[in-house]
Formats: sequence, structure tokens, C-alpha cells
Amino acid sequence: MNTIQRKILLVIALVVLIMAAIWIILTYYNQKMQDQYNGILQRYLQMNEAPASSHQLITSLNDYVQSPSASKLTNLEEGKRRLIETQRRIAQLRNDANDFTLTNYLNLIDSLVESVNRTIRFIGEVNKEEALNDFTEAARLSEYISEMTLTLMDTELKAYDQFYRDMIKQSSELKKLGIWMLALITFVLLLLTYWFSLGITRPIQKLAHAARELSRGRFDTQIDVAGSDEIAFLARTFDRMRININNLFSEIQQKAQLESELQKNRLLLQESQLRSLQSQINPHFLFNTLDMLSKKAYLEGSEETSDLLASVAGLLRYNLKRLDRPVTLYDEVCVLREYIGIQKTRFTDRLRFVEDVDESCLFIQLPGLTLQPIVENAVIHAIEPLEDGGTIVFRVRDSGDRVIVEIEDDGTGMPEERVRQIMEEQTAAQSGGGHSTGIGFGNVVRRLRLFYNRPDVIDIVSAEGEGTRVTLLLPKVRENAERPGAAAAP
Repeated sequence: MNTIQRKILLVIALVVLIMAAIWIILTYYNQKMQDQYNGILQRYLQMNEAPASSHQLITSLNDYVQSPSASKLTNLEEGKRRLIETQRRIAQLRNDANDFTLTNYLNLIDSLVESVNRTIRFIGEVNKEEALNDFTEAARLSEYISEMTLTLMDTELKAYDQFYRDMIKQSSELKKLGIWMLALITFVLLLLTYWFSLGITRPIQKLAHAARELSRGRFDTQIDVAGSDEIAFLARTFDRMRININNLFSEIQQKAQLESELQKNRLLLQESQLRSLQSQINPHFLFNTLDMLSKKAYLEGSEETSDLLASVAGLLRYNLKRLDRPVTLYDEVCVLREYIGIQKTRFTDRLRFVEDVDESCLFIQLPGLTLQPIVENAVIHAIEPLEDGGTIVFRVRDSGDRVIVEIEDDGTGMPEERVRQIMEEQTAAQSGGGHSTGIGFGNVVRRLRLFYNRPDVIDIVSAEGEGTRVTLLLPKVRENAERPGAAAAP
């Protein structure tokens, strides 16, 4: 789920949450008022049960006095039980306002029950006169109970008069609360809508402004959109496109400048060629020309160009002179550093070269131009194709009777078939087009094996996507070193 959808769902969830909270609050207060009202109504109903129960008891007593029987006595006892149960429930309604009245009321009920009990007893003793007196007293007490019930209810009404007023006031306040909550919800929704729309329209406005600036050829307007939603992703992608276009224009300008400088150099070279038409072009003349160009660049303040030309001259001199005879590992390392310096000028930060050289191992001999083709292969296949470049690690270490030289890169690696071709000295299998020196990788392997007269002087470990490591196992003492021309490559 994308971020804009999450924002919409968040707004919906917030609205639902607010509405649910309002519903719960209103329901709570409404239920609270209803419970209080039901409690007061229940008190009135319980108080009204006492007169009804007392009148029912007097009616049952009158029937029993007129014609005593077991069934009428049972009804009379049931009436007494109901009246006593009603008395018990009414006793639970005591509070500060009705304490005195309720006490008299409960005493009247007790007196009524006692009068009924005496009447029953006198009838059982066949004392008609006393039974009638107690019956009359019971009837009078029943009337008192009815009157006292009205007094007690009036006391309750006075006690809960303020409560009724509070209920009316609370109902009015709840209406006001509902209105304020409705206004609050409206305000919050407007605020959320504004915030949500602003989060969408502001980045779009920035994108539109950047697009207008880009159409005018202004590539320095940075697009800064905070957030992690789809629009922010689109803005960052657009900004990267702006940077890439700007870099492309800068690269085109640099290439144009380089073309201009190259054109000037071509003119100088043509002038030099016209002046030396009768001269035989040989390596010494080429070296002298490069030295001249190096000094000229130095005098003109182009020290980096001067160093580059000097490195190229040294590299050419080494390649033309040292291929037919053995050299020391020290010489190879020196020319390798010259080569890396040239390539660093070409690739700048894309080429990262790491050295770990044991200087005490540089005395051994090996065929000339051995390390440069291997490193050049790493540059062509591990540095040049990759946009971010790569790293080449060069190690020299002592391993007893041998010197171990490792050249490792973190490029795209080589398939097994390519490694097999190199190890089988198939020079035609090399790749790289016109970028190489002409000394193939397979040719290097062959010259090493001929020089040391043994096959186990090189090992290649590589896999596609995992880089390549070339290990040279150089013996400190050559076998059959007396054989002349062993270092020459066919």
C-alpha cells in the first residue's frame, strides 16, 4: 500500500475515531441520566407498594374476621409476608432528607402487622369484641400508612427537586456539547483536508517550477521535497534526472574543451611533422618529442599534463626496450605505477588502486612487460564498463622459495571458458579491442612458463559477478636459467 493511500485511510480512521468518541460520550451521559431517573422512579414505585399491600392485608383480615377459615388465614399470612417484604425494601430508601419520616413510616407498618396478629389471635380465642377493636385499629393504621406515603413521597419530591433541575440543565448542556463537538469535527476535518491537500499540491508546485526552470536551461535548481510518498519519490527521481542532464552537459563541455586542446595539439604535431619530413622517425625521436611536449606543458603551467606525457614516454620506452630481455620485479612495479598514473588521469576517482608491496621481494627477475597487460586487462574489464568504476588490489609478498604477486579486481569477472582459454595460452581469445598494448593475456602466461620452464607459475580465480584474482607464483631461482633466450616470447 502506498503512502497516499495510508494518508487517506488515516484521515478516515481519525474521523471515525472522533465520531465514535462523541457517540460514546453522549451515550454515557444519557445512560447515566436514565439510570438516575429510573432509580428515583423505582423509589416511588416501592413507596407506593406499601399502601397497596396494607389495603390488601386489611381486606384479607376483614374476610377472615367475617368467616374464619384455613384458606383465608393462608391468604392473610401471605398478605403479611408481602407487607413485611415491602417494608424491608422501603427501609433501604433511607437518606438524610427522609430519615425521621421514614422511621415513623416503618413503625406504622410494624404496628399494623402487630394489630393484624392480635386480631388473628383474638379470633382464635373466640373473643369477638377484642378482635373487632384490633381490626378497627388495623384499618386506622392502614389509612395512616396511605397518608404517610403521600407525605414521604412529597419529601422525596422536595429532596429530588434540585436533581430534576440539574437533569434539565444537563440536557441543555449536552445539546451545547453536541453543537461544539460538531463544530470541532468540522474544524478538524477542514484542517486535515488542508494539510492533506497541501502535502500533495506543494510538491507538485515545486515539480512544476523545476520543470519550467529546466525548460529554460537552468539545471541548478534543486528540488527538495520531504517525505516518503509517491510524489516525493517522483520529485527525487526528477532531481536525479536534472543532475544527470547537468552532468551530461558538463561532460559535453569538457569534451568540447578537450577536442579544442586536441586540435591545437594536432596542429603542433603537424607542424612538427612538416619540419621533420626528412628525418627518420625512430623511437628515440618519439621519446624526445614526448619529452619536449612534457617540458612545454610544464613551462605553460600544465604540470599534470607534463607528468602524464612523461609517464607515457617512460611507458613507451620501457615497452620497446625491455620486451626482449629479463627485468627485475622492481622495474615492472615502477612501470606499473606509471601506467596506473596514466589510467587515473583517465578514470579519476573511478579507478581505485591499492598497493601492498614487500620491497624486499623486488630483486627477482621475470619477463619484461608482465604485470602491465594483466592490470590493463583488469582496467578494461573491471573499471571501464562500470559507471562507478572499481578497485584493483596489487600485492607482493614473500612465500619462502617463491614471490607471490596478486592482482585482484572487483569487476564483473570472467566465465570459466575465458579462464580456460587464457590458461591454455590462446592469445586470440583476448578481448578489449583497440584498448590493449598488443601483449595478450595468454601470451603473458606462455612467456612466464617459458621463462621459468615450469607450468605452475600462474593461477586465475574468477566467476561472473564476483571479480577476478590473478596470482603469479614466481620462483626466486629459475630452472635452466643458463638457457639463452628463455625470456623471449615467440
